[in-house]
Amino acid sequence: MATSGKPVALVVGASRGIGRQVAVDLARNGYAVVVAAKSTSDAANVHPFPPDPNSPQSTISTVEREIREAGGDAAAIPVDTRDYDSIKELVDQTVLKYGRLDVLIYNSGAIWWSSVENTPMKRFQLMQRVNVEGLYGTVQAALPQFKANGYQGRIIVVSPPIYSRFFRGKTAYAMGKVGMSVLTKGLAMDWEREGKKGMAITSIWPATAIQSAATTDLDRENASELRKPTIYSDAILAMLRAPASEVNGCLELDEDFLRKRGVTDFEQYNVVPGSRPRRIMPAEFPDLTVKEQADEGRRIDSTELRASRM
Repeated sequence: MATSGKPVALVVGASRGIGRQVAVDLARNGYAVVVAAKSTSDAANVHPFPPDPNSPQSTISTVEREIREAGGDAAAIPVDTRDYDSIKELVDQTVLKYGRLDVLIYNSGAIWWSSVENTPMKRFQLMQRVNVEGLYGTVQAALPQFKANGYQGRIIVVSPPIYSRFFRGKTAYAMGKVGMSVLTKGLAMDWEREGKKGMAITSIWPATAIQSAATTDLDRENASELRKPTIYSDAILAMLRAPASEVNGCLELDEDFLRKRGVTDFEQYNVVPGSRPRRIMPAEFPDLTVKEQADEGRRIDSTELRASRM
């Protein structure tokens, strides 16, 4: 096992689109990056190279090659986020390769937007397994590595702010994505209660549509509505540089977070120069806290209850 002199970032869902861009930009900014997803290929025989980043020709193998040819440090490790054993193997291989884990970014996701009536059970189950269960399993597998670092690390989750309009027309999808945001809030509270001040988990979501495999139709019809995925990677890099206390448990939008960090030029992110992409997210979100927020009543821990009965 080698120990990396660079901070090590694991990007799950890094084969194309936003995940690929995040991995590439992390490497450009001094991270050793593990790119993980299901799709692999013989990157040496991909022509032309690099492939269209939003096409099936873009895989974790080609992303690894892109990073390495640009002088960065990367390793491609396949994973099936529906399989907890596969997730654990991914984390083990990451630590075997680099000796540590500093940053976990969970971008893996399954999408089906339709009414409950028109969302088959198999589609529902796939989304829950890849989205919320995959995230939970990846966090569970990574936590021992953060413990080994003295609880100094970051987790970034691709999930939305919590508000009712998000559920409309995509209830099954929203159940999983909002569940991911609940994990962000809940794990942040765990760390606060436990005094782990060096840890932070943050959710990020696009304020406007971003050019990716998921927006191919929009890209063809009206590219002026799209921003480049670099806005997402820039926001994530800004989150990683921010003090843990300022981002722990936050559900952020890429544009809004960058504005808070002093960015004023968003023209650089437009797919079509001079365009004004339509904001798809609300300007304000509901406050999820309550007046009795600090009142926990009697704390209950099921692990302690089980131990007392044995």
